Amino acid sequence: MRRHLLTLGLLSICISLSAQPGVIEVREANRPTGKMLTMEETILSRDLRPENLGCQWVSNDEILMYKDRTWQVFDINTRTYSPYKGSYEKPKVYTEGQSLYYNYNTPAGASLAIAKSEDPNITYGQFVSRNEFGIDGGIFMAPDNSKVAFYRKDESKVSSFPLLDITTRTGSLKEIKYPMAGMDSENVQIGVFNFLTCKTVYLKTTDFGDDRYLTNVSWTPDASKILVQVLDRSQKHMCMNVYDAVTGQLIKTLFTEHNDRFVEPSDPVHFIKGTPNIFIYRTDNRDGYKNLYLCDMNGNVRRLTQTDADVQYVANDGQYVWYTSAEVSPVENHLFRVKITPSSNAIWKGVSAVKVGKPERLTQTEGWHDIRMSPDCRHYVDTWSSLTVPNVTDLCYSDGSPMRNLLIAEDPTLDYAYTEITLGTIKSADGRFDNYYRLIKPKDFDPAKKYPVILYVYGGPHSQMVKNTFMAELRRWEMYMAQRGYLVYVQDNRGTQNRGAEFEKAIYGQCGQAEMADQMEGIKMLMELPYVDKDRIGVHGWSYGGFMTISLMTNYPEVFKVGVAGGPVIDWKWYEVMYGERYMGHPDTNPEGYEKTSLINKAADLKGKLLICQGAIDPVVLWQHSLSFVRACVVNNVQVDYFPYPRHEHNVSGKDRVHLHDKITMYFEDYL
Repeated sequence: MRRHLLTLGLLSICISLSAQPGVIEVREANRPTGKMLTMEETILSRDLRPENLGCQWVSNDEILMYKDRTWQVFDINTRTYSPYKGSYEKPKVYTEGQSLYYNYNTPAGASLAIAKSEDPNITYGQFVSRNEFGIDGGIFMAPDNSKVAFYRKDESKVSSFPLLDITTRTGSLKEIKYPMAGMDSENVQIGVFNFLTCKTVYLKTTDFGDDRYLTNVSWTPDASKILVQVLDRSQKHMCMNVYDAVTGQLIKTLFTEHNDRFVEPSDPVHFIKGTPNIFIYRTDNRDGYKNLYLCDMNGNVRRLTQTDADVQYVANDGQYVWYTSAEVSPVENHLFRVKITPSSNAIWKGVSAVKVGKPERLTQTEGWHDIRMSPDCRHYVDTWSSLTVPNVTDLCYSDGSPMRNLLIAEDPTLDYAYTEITLGTIKSADGRFDNYYRLIKPKDFDPAKKYPVILYVYGGPHSQMVKNTFMAELRRWEMYMAQRGYLVYVQDNRGTQNRGAEFEKAIYGQCGQAEMADQMEGIKMLMELPYVDKDRIGVHGWSYGGFMTISLMTNYPEVFKVGVAGGPVIDWKWYEVMYGERYMGHPDTNPEGYEKTSLINKAADLKGKLLICQGAIDPVVLWQHSLSFVRACVVNNVQVDYFPYPRHEHNVSGKDRVHLHDKITMYFEDYL
């Protein structure tokens, strides 16, 4: 009943706002007399987040969830809870240091070295390519546990970069390997260890020489073959290769992908259950959106999801494929399923022998749905929220029919003076797309007054700052500033995710340009509002957002009066190969783009007050970036403020994060 009332309430809000262009929905302010956030609550408190069970399946009938501040197991048949008694046994294959080991699981705990590194430049069984291409590990067990594939990473040719350790009396240097754009990168190979023979073979990955990427390692169901997506250094060409798991020899290239900007394979393949020949592959390179495709071991490819929207594979049981999609709205995530019927001769004829049905939408309530499917695909857990609805967790049958509600979270902010939040859209600078934004109004908002604005920005690839989730993905610091009299604005731009290839790849070769143009459309909209103080506009962001902050301040000095940039990229030639060359190309082939986007060249244009913060041992955006910009400011007689955080890496964490946000807040209060 509560959910129906909420849905009706949201509908009435939407109807009332339909006359206001760009506005989708509004979350009204809480009691104005409520409590104000403290900085400690803003940064550290978990009590101001709606309860989330954090569900994951541990068997076909059991769900592990964090309930009542403890881990519990819910049995879906008996509908009872029991304390979680997790297994902490060492996995069968594990890494220790830079080496890879096989654990016999004997009482004595005997282990065998699969690959032992004697060279500090060589690592086995860990992630490669600096976690790009969806890579989050380096160990790939065969379905029957007879073999294990693993990454071998050789960084012998990668340049070292020193980080200063101030904990020693005289200071000491710690060197990290950091492959910069245009420079030598790591060499990666894939080994396969056979548990029966205790022998290792390496896949003969000869495409594109040694300077390439090996991504999304996938086993065939019978553990006889391995599929690898081999990507060239330029990231414009990809081969879907099949290798013999016993000999390491290349069997065939199933198909290739090419794009003049970039190909970014980020997903392993998923075989249709019960068929050794047909698998699901996701790409945005064929039809402009990240859709699912049926492929077979003969190299035939057939589109499975027929929607002009990005989708994400969830599961399949051999009869249905479940996936989530942005087709309802880019700021919503919904579950669909489509029936597939492989004929008896599908093994030989491949994808042409598969009948594909019409898709069914299974989640109906507006908002963002996070899906966890049971291993046997008979049930799923749906955790969802929307702008005005905190977390709801439902247990459902695989056809979408409800089985049981597991949680209706309360709003933990009701006693606080949370202000109005608007979810809306504005056209991109090229007029082709709707960009989504959230606007947080100040406490005790009076349309007759003038208010300063803070733009919080990230804007980089693989990000989505605005969703139809509870409070639209609001960061509590935004509400903290709104309570203190600021309008806070957050907007996604071209280059961010979940909008298709043309939207995401618009930034290629000139990072920051399309992003700035889109962000300025939002700023122009705000400046037309009668309650915005056009002379008091500030900007803040971290990492790519730090790059955007300084870019906006130096390209639009007449607009932005104050900025705080955290861990900013200053020049893309100093950033890592995998990410930098994907979006900017090689420095030798795109010198104009690197020159145009370098903020070293823009230091002389800085007019407003700028504070730069950075962790002093940042291994992601090296200290070289911000220090070089400070030096450029000195050379050009431009004033800039700088605050390093000793002993912190790319993000300032723990209790020191309170200090960081106090620093950011005071800077805006002092100068905006």
